[in-house]
Amino acid sequence: MNELSPDPSLWPTALLEDWGVFGREAPVDLPALALELSLPEDITGHLASVYGPLTERLARRLPTLEQPMVLGINGAQGTGKSTAAEVIAHMLELRGFSVCRLSIDDLYLTREERAELAGEVHPLLATRGVPGTHDVKLGLQLLSDLAEAGSATQLSIPRFDKARDDRRPPEQWEPWQGRPHLVVFEGWCVGARAQPDTALTEPMNDLERTEDPDGRWRRYVNEQLKGYEALFSQMDHLLMLKAPSFEQVYQWRSEQEEALARKMKAKGEDTSGLMASAQLRRFIDHYERLTRWILAEMPERADLVLSLNPAHRVERISVLRGTKL
Repeated sequence: MNELSPDPSLWPTALLEDWGVFGREAPVDLPALALELSLPEDITGHLASVYGPLTERLARRLPTLEQPMVLGINGAQGTGKSTAAEVIAHMLELRGFSVCRLSIDDLYLTREERAELAGEVHPLLATRGVPGTHDVKLGLQLLSDLAEAGSATQLSIPRFDKARDDRRPPEQWEPWQGRPHLVVFEGWCVGARAQPDTALTEPMNDLERTEDPDGRWRRYVNEQLKGYEALFSQMDHLLMLKAPSFEQVYQWRSEQEEALARKMKAKGEDTSGLMASAQLRRFIDHYERLTRWILAEMPERADLVLSLNPAHRVERISVLRGTKL
C-alpha cells in the first residue's frame, strides 16, 4: 500500500484546509491501480496525487449522506474520464466505500432503435454519440433504483459493446448489489446545456454543410439535449476535464486510433474495422459543435475544472466559488 500527498502546485491550499485534507496522504495501491488502468506507475502516481484530495473529501462527506452521491464527470474524447472514474473508485474502495461507475455511453439506444430514429428523423442519428441517441429514461430509472436499493437488492448495470455498436443484452449487464455510497457518472456530454437557437444557423463543419444543410439534425440534437436536464439534475456535483482546445481533442482521438492499429497489427488482428483519417474526421465532426460549446460554457459553472495540457497532464485546478462539495 502506498500513500501519496496532494500535488501542492495544483490544489489551492485554502480549499484543502477548508476540506480538512491539507497535509493528509491518500491511500492507493499503485501497482494494482497501474495494472487496472494499463498505465505506467509514474503516470498512475500523478493521477492518484491529483485525485487524492477529492477522494479524501468524499471519504468525509459520504458517511453523512442518506442517499448515494452522484458525481458527474464531463470531458471531451481522450481527456481521461473513465480513467478518472477508476482512480476515484479505487481510492474510495480501499477505504471501504461502495462506488458504482456508469458511463453515458452505456445508455446508448440499441443499434436497431438508432436505425429507426435515422429513418424517421435524420440519417445522421444512426451514429451513436450525440444527444438523442441515449435512453434517458433508462438512466433515470437506474439512478432511482440505486438510490432506493437495500443491502440485498440485486440490480444490473447496462453496458454498451462498442465493437458491435450495440447495447449488450440484459443478461450480459454488470451485476450490482446494494446501495452504493457514490455513483460516478461520466461522459463527453454529461452536464451539457443546450445552445441558443441562434447559434444553430450556420454549419460548424463539413459534415453539417454537406449532410445537414438545412440544420434539421443539429436542431433536433439541441432540442433533445434539453430533455437530458432531468437526468443531469440527479448529479450532486460536476467535475470537468477541460481539454486545451477542440483541435487537441481531434489530435488525441487520432493518436488513440493509431495506437489501437499498432496494437492490433502486432497481434496479427484484422484492422479493417478501424477508421481511416477521412472517416475519423467525419466521426469527430458529429461531436464538434457541442464539444466547442461545452469548452466555452461549462467552466464557469462546474464545481471543479481540471485543465489539461497537450500531454494529458492536469496543469490547473479551478473550484467554483461557493461549491458545497
